Amino acid sequence: MWIDTHCHLDAHEFGAESLAVAQRAGAAGVGMIVIPAVERGNFGVVAQLAASAPNVSYALGIHPICVPQAREEDLLALRTAVEAALIDPRFVAIGEIGLDFFIPMLCEAAMREKQDHFFREQLRMARDYALPVLMHVRRSQDQVLKHVRQIRPAGGIAHAFNGSFQQAQMYIDLGFKLGFGGAMTFTRALQIRRLATTLPLDALVLETDAPDISPAWVHPARNSPEQLPAIGAALAELRAMAPGDVQAAMKANALSALPRLSAIVG
Repeated sequence: MWIDTHCHLDAHEFGAESLAVAQRAGAAGVGMIVIPAVERGNFGVVAQLAASAPNVSYALGIHPICVPQAREEDLLALRTAVEAALIDPRFVAIGEIGLDFFIPMLCEAAMREKQDHFFREQLRMARDYALPVLMHVRRSQDQVLKHVRQIRPAGGIAHAFNGSFQQAQMYIDLGFKLGFGGAMTFTRALQIRRLATTLPLDALVLETDAPDISPAWVHPARNSPEQLPAIGAALAELRAMAPGDVQAAMKANALSALPRLSAIVG
C-alpha cells in the first residue's frame, strides 16, 4: 500500500467530499492517510474523520500559520486532547507544528517570538508523550533544527522538505524522515528533484499535502490523496527503481517515522 503521511482532508476545499475522497484514494491503493490538525477548532474534526474511514489516521497540533490567532489556553487544550487521544490507535503524532518565515506577517519580531513559543511547547509535548512530530519548515530550516536539537522529540517528519543537502543530513541525523510530494514532479524543481534522487531512500516519505502542492499533471487544480501512487511512480522514475520497490520502501519509512501506524496498517 501507499501511505500519504500528510494530507489536509478536512480542508474546506474538499467540502462534504472528504470521506468519498478517502474511499477513492483507498481504491487507488492508498492504504493510509494521515491528517494533521492545524488549530484547536479542528482537533475534533480530524479525529472524527479518522474514526469514519478505515484508511485515515490523524495528528493533533497548532500550525504556525494559525499561531497569530492562537491563545495560551489552546496549548493547554492541546495537551488535554493529546492525553485523551493516546488510547486511540488512529492518533499517531503531534502536528502540524513548526515555523513559517515565508508569510511577511509571520516574520515580524513579535510573531516570530510567538511562533517559537508555540513550537517549543509542542515539541515538549511530543517529547513528554514520546510522540513523533509533523513539522512545517517553510523558510525556517535552521531555526527548526535549532529547537529540535534542544528539545529532542521522538523523531517524525520534516514536511514538504526543500532545504539543502546539509540541512537534510541534519534532520536525518536527528532521526527524522523528509516529506516529498507533488513539488518533485515539476521538471523545473531542480533542487527538490536532486534531493529526491540522491538522498538515502530510507530517509524519504511520501505525502500530498492535499489540497495543496498539486503534482504537475494536476496543477493548478486541487490536489488529492488519490494522486499519491502517481507521485510515488514519479519518485521511482527519478531514482530508476521499480514502483513496487519504492512503494515498499515508502511504507516501511512511514511506519518507522510514525510507529503508532503499525497498529492499524497491515
